[in-house]
Amino acid sequence: MAESLPVCCPACGREHRYCAPTFPCVCGAPLAPPVRHGAAPVEVLHRSWDDSWVRLRCPDCGRADQWPQPEFDCACGALVRLPVDGDEAGGQAAAGQAAGDEAARPRVPHPAAPGSSGQVPPPTARPPFRPVTIRTARDTLTAAAQYLKWLGFGGVRLAGDRTANGIDLRGDGLVAQVDPATLPTPLREVECLWLNCAHEDAAGAFFSLAGYAHDARLRADQLGVPLFVMDLTGTPQPVNDAADELIRHGPPD
Repeated sequence: MAESLPVCCPACGREHRYCAPTFPCVCGAPLAPPVRHGAAPVEVLHRSWDDSWVRLRCPDCGRADQWPQPEFDCACGALVRLPVDGDEAGGQAAAGQAAGDEAARPRVPHPAAPGSSGQVPPPTARPPFRPVTIRTARDTLTAAAQYLKWLGFGGVRLAGDRTANGIDLRGDGLVAQVDPATLPTPLREVECLWLNCAHEDAAGAFFSLAGYAHDARLRADQLGVPLFVMDLTGTPQPVNDAADELIRHGPPD
């Protein structure tokens, strides 16, 4: 398992404990990005696809591939990226350390996001979530839809013309919005989802690739809108209490 490191948000100075996520290679061996000790974290103001990946080589099978850069979403709304050592050489060292931890093999973990209400207990009645790697905006929609199905929502599908009402996904008693943009989701988008939920008497969920503006986070907490941040493996992470509750209890009765 990767080492837990103290990290200060460059935007607000808040201290976090960060542990780089471990992901399985196609051969089953776990790999973790080697976070550089002592290097200053960076606030990501504009996210690009190329800058969001790091090249690692699996020490078990020798396969070199692209893996998500280590990042986290601070409670202040900043998206923070941590520098890594080297590319393939650094990946070998981190993967070798991770290979000793059999508990990490071969599933992708589902941690609570830094700044959320705390550790989320794993759902007892669900199989492990199988993420969809995000490389395009369409992949973000697919990953969010798969996650909502995993939470227990039925009939999840694309909503059609998003420009008409701002809804990207629909399900049985569900409306959801997905923001694949490279800038934090603004307040207006969160309020739009809440209004759609109230109008249709439905549960809601918001998925963002680049995190949320500070006022959007605050408003979502006031309105009880579940917020998730998508990492590039396609694994959503909860960022507020409403999202934690949705994971614990699934769709409302």
